[in-house]
Amino acid sequence: MDNSVRQIWDNCLQFIKNNINATSYRIWFAPIVPLKVEDCTLTVQVPSAYVYEYLESNYVELLRRALQQELGANAKLRYNIIVDKCADKGSLSVSGNRNNALPPNPAPQPGHEIPNPFSTPDIKKVSLDSRLNPNYTMENFVEGECNKLGRRAAESIASKPGHNPFNPFMIFGNSGMGKTHLAQAIGNSIKEKFPDKVVLYVEANRFQTQYTDACRNNTRNDFVHFYQMLDVLIIDDVQEFAGKVGTQDTFFAIFNSFYMSGKQIILTCDTKPVELKGLNERLLTRFRCGLTVEVTMPDYATRLNILKRKAYNDGMVISEDILQYIAETVVSNVRDLEGALISLLAHSTFSRTELTLDIAKNLLGKITKDSEPEKYTVEHIIKAVCGHFGIKEQVLSSKSRAKEIATARQFAMYFAKQLTDLPYKQIGIAIGNRDHSTVLYACKTVAKQIETDDKFRDMAFEIENKIKSPQG
Repeated sequence: MDNSVRQIWDNCLQFIKNNINATSYRIWFAPIVPLKVEDCTLTVQVPSAYVYEYLESNYVELLRRALQQELGANAKLRYNIIVDKCADKGSLSVSGNRNNALPPNPAPQPGHEIPNPFSTPDIKKVSLDSRLNPNYTMENFVEGECNKLGRRAAESIASKPGHNPFNPFMIFGNSGMGKTHLAQAIGNSIKEKFPDKVVLYVEANRFQTQYTDACRNNTRNDFVHFYQMLDVLIIDDVQEFAGKVGTQDTFFAIFNSFYMSGKQIILTCDTKPVELKGLNERLLTRFRCGLTVEVTMPDYATRLNILKRKAYNDGMVISEDILQYIAETVVSNVRDLEGALISLLAHSTFSRTELTLDIAKNLLGKITKDSEPEKYTVEHIIKAVCGHFGIKEQVLSSKSRAKEIATARQFAMYFAKQLTDLPYKQIGIAIGNRDHSTVLYACKTVAKQIETDDKFRDMAFEIENKIKSPQG
């Protein structure tokens, strides 16, 4: 190696060392090998395509300044990527049958030089569809006690995306509570205040499909690079990543890039992060390092305000007493609340009749009755569990401690607690006259097994499906 090349790179490294922490230097810069200098262009060798992508996404400006000090204002940088021909062909983890696993994304061929990263096309100059619903705004989001913390945090994030204590920002709650509205409202607000920011909203399932396509087309690096170039990323329903190992690993890399670059990440989920199943612990740890807020069902006053806002925005004319009745009757979620209003008005329009309170009560009674979740009895649950294990129902209530019978008994207690409103004491009485502590222990045991044992989880899933099937 030319000593002048080594000296130039050593000088650059000294400048870089003075501007980043020791760990980052050791991981990202120490393995780089300088190769040659030609016409103010330094060519360096990096150990993998991922290292190249990470340097380009996070340290381009630092590299630019270091090189310009040594080679002048026209300094350029080229990468040469090492290809490990002995790499494990199974290194890319994908869910599903191993025989159908996709091959790993190949790195560039030896000697292939990646163009100067300082002149890489800027995604900010390209028109990108943010996929945001323009109707999901802060102004249209009705605040109440159920979402006050989330709303206030959202406003703070929108005013300083990426430069606030709430990164990542996770919103969780049951379906139809307004998670997507609030998440997209942040995106719309950021776009309005910061037109140069590149914002993208994507559902977790869509992200998964894009990742699979990228692997199939050998464009995984391009896929990761595209997401790393964004300023604000909104992922809806991250619980859908459960069990998708390859997707989780890729999202982990994107997440780290965002976090270290001070870019904003917004996530929604249908459950608490601590209760998420099938996600890598390192990813869950990242989710918990920011702010997590819950949105719950709004109280009566907030439900009434939501209906009024919906009617006003859609140009609907509806009496106060009908709005009050809807707010009192529909208590499942915000989506059902708005759906009930639309259904009543649709009926009135198509039947060409004036919508009265009596008509609303009649129609709404049918709607809410149809939407009520099915109730299960302990007897029904016992029958389904015994059917799964192939044992008689009376054996379940006996004092037998045989392993299979004890397991079936614990499942019956667990699902009785999950699918009925009965207290532990009544469940125990119904299943062999056990006390409440026995039922409590059974529920905890089954829940822990479901969380830690894949086979046990699959069995629980089969039993639950049997309980909920029409045949019982």
